[in-house]
Amino acid sequence: MPLDPTPVPDELRGLRIALLISGGIAAYKVVDLASALVQAGSEVRVAMTSSATRFVGPPTFEGVTGSRVQTGLWSGGTSPEPHVFLGDWAQLILVAPATANVVGRIAAGRSDDIVTATLLAARCPVVIAPAMNDAMWAKEAVQENVTTLRRRGVTIVEPESGHLASGHVGTGRLASSQTIFNAMAHAVRSRYDFAGRRVVVTAGGTREPIDPVRFISNYSSGKMGFALAAAAADRGAKVTLVSAAAHVAHHGVEIQHVDTAEEMLAELRSQLRGADLLLMAAAVGDFRPSRAAKRKIRREETPSLNLELEPIPDLVASLAGDEALAGVFRVGFAAEDSDLDAKGVEKMKRKGLQAIIANDISRRDIGFGSEYNAGVLLFSDGTRHDLEKSTKREMSDRILDLVLPKLKR
Repeated sequence: MPLDPTPVPDELRGLRIALLISGGIAAYKVVDLASALVQAGSEVRVAMTSSATRFVGPPTFEGVTGSRVQTGLWSGGTSPEPHVFLGDWAQLILVAPATANVVGRIAAGRSDDIVTATLLAARCPVVIAPAMNDAMWAKEAVQENVTTLRRRGVTIVEPESGHLASGHVGTGRLASSQTIFNAMAHAVRSRYDFAGRRVVVTAGGTREPIDPVRFISNYSSGKMGFALAAAAADRGAKVTLVSAAAHVAHHGVEIQHVDTAEEMLAELRSQLRGADLLLMAAAVGDFRPSRAAKRKIRREETPSLNLELEPIPDLVASLAGDEALAGVFRVGFAAEDSDLDAKGVEKMKRKGLQAIIANDISRRDIGFGSEYNAGVLLFSDGTRHDLEKSTKREMSDRILDLVLPKLKR
């Protein structure tokens, strides 16, 4: 039974959390923190200073989290630079217990062990929970270091008063689990406003086979869909990207590769149950060969080739009566060469969408293959928002900002 059973705030559920542990007696309390986070659905990885391992062995944390504990800058594993990997991977970092020594080294910008080096490489919110002897906590040098860290945007969870391991009574013991969890939730609230959300994104141009080596497709690179998926994941969402294009892996994005519109539809049916948001950024083909040859069509055997095409059923319309789509906020994309508002509204109504982003494909500086995009976001309630030219990642965050208030709580 946990020493301090405390509910984990919803904001922390599903996040990638790094626990960095330094050498204090309170290290044993962090085992229960790690266990509670894992049971709440968070993915937890642990790094420990060599001193910390004298209080709690790495196998204890490995058993609780299911992940290998990093104990040094040369620990190996999946990355030659474990501190950089962990700093990139984490959406939130908790340092607990933070001794006077590690607080001072963090404030000084040191990077001489896995804990301090990971903090310098981190790109996410950091929460530090100090624990030490009361006389040490009261020292001016320690308080100056704490003030420095606060000024840099670090969240400090001050130690509590009570009986200390040294036998003294005073301020220095590690804060309670509830206090630490609340501070962690506060640290991520604005940064991870999609925490607890499930988002499904489609990307890329579908490929409809003519024969085993040829297909009909379009110019879509999938960059807009991938940017949306990455933005949602970086804001805390659990993201599935159903893509007909190849993409570099991104932390927090599960990629399901498909080729045809039919495969995309089948994958959407399996992924949409329980989702909050569907972003249909894929350029799904309008037509496909009515029959695909089972063997390669050889030019020397086929002096002329006539392809008979058939329309591809609209994916969103095909999902309209599906139980899995109930409660999912649906956003589509419309590639148009004129009358963006009128054509966007017509397509939104016809497809049964709650919102649509209309892009002007006649512009050479945005769209297919470009790093930039622009357009207009139209909602079914009649509101509209111009999306000025920006990188596709910047536009993705703008879209998510506007869509988030529309999602059910």
